[in-house]
Amino acid sequence: MSDTTRRDFLKSSAACLTAASLPLAANSIASADMKKSNTPKGFKKSVKIGMVGIKGTLAEKMQVLKELGYDALELNSPGGPSADEVKAAIDKTGLPIHGVVDSVHWRQTLSDSSPDVRAKGLEALKTAIRASKSYGGTSVLLVPGKVTKEVTYDQCWERSIAEIKKAIPLAEELNIQILMENVWNDFLTDPTETARFIDELESDHVGAYFDVGNAVRYSPPHEWVPILGKRIKKLDIKDYSKDGRGFKADILDGDVDWPKVMQALHKIGFTGYGTAEIRGGDKARLTEIAKRMNTIFDYYPG
Repeated sequence: MSDTTRRDFLKSSAACLTAASLPLAANSIASADMKKSNTPKGFKKSVKIGMVGIKGTLAEKMQVLKELGYDALELNSPGGPSADEVKAAIDKTGLPIHGVVDSVHWRQTLSDSSPDVRAKGLEALKTAIRASKSYGGTSVLLVPGKVTKEVTYDQCWERSIAEIKKAIPLAEELNIQILMENVWNDFLTDPTETARFIDELESDHVGAYFDVGNAVRYSPPHEWVPILGKRIKKLDIKDYSKDGRGFKADILDGDVDWPKVMQALHKIGFTGYGTAEIRGGDKARLTEIAKRMNTIFDYYPG
C-alpha cells in the first residue's frame, strides 16, 4: 500500500463498522434487506460462503458475519443448503442471503461442444435461479462459457447465448437477475464485448457481476465501469498484483486503483452489493476483510 492508502485504511478502520448508509442508486438491486447498512456510502458488503472458516451450523456462521458488520452472505447452487435451513438461519440472525453462485458453470459449461453437457448446465442454472428465489436472494452469478481448444470464441458466444435465453423466462418469472462475471475464461475479455453480450440477451433480468480484480489481467478495472455502465448490478471485490503475487495480494495491496474504481462507479450512480472473493478464514481474518472492504467503499465520493 502507498502511504496515502495506508493512512486512509488506518483512519477508516476505527469507525468502518458503524458507518451510515446512503440511499441506493436506481441501477443497484434493491430489496427489503437493503434499508440498513454497516458499510459506508450505501454499499453492502458480503462474502462467499466458502470464505467463512467458522465451525458450526449455517446460522452460527451467519451470526459471526452479522457481528462483524457484514450485510449479507452469498451461497452456492446447485448443492447449497435447503430453503428451510436458510430461512431458519435468516430468521435467527437477521442476515440476508443476497444471491447464489452457479456452482457448476465451470465444468458443465453452457458453451460445451456436447449438447448433453449444455443441457445439464442449463438445468443447473435454472436450479440456481430457483434456489436464489427460495433463499430471498436477487441474483445468480454465472460464468457464461469458456473458450478452449475445442470451443472457439464464436461458438462460445452462440451456444451460451442460446442456453441463457432458455433460462430467462424463469428468471423473469421469479424476478432473479442472471449476472455475468468477467473471469479468466478467454471469453468476454473486454468491457465492450461484455456489454454487447449482455445486450444481445435482451432482458432487464440480465446484467454484469463485475469482478474488479479479474479485470486487471486485461485492462485497468476503472476503465470497464463507464462502458458497462448500468449493466453492472453487483461487484466481486478482490485485488490482483502483476508482481507475481497474483490473487494472493490482499485487498488494497494489489494493482487495482480503488479510488478510481469508486469514482467511476459514482459517475454511473452505482451503489449496492460488493462481495469479497478472496482467501477467507477465521473470525480475525473476516474482521480484517471487513475493514479493508469498508476502506474501499469509503473512497466513493460524497
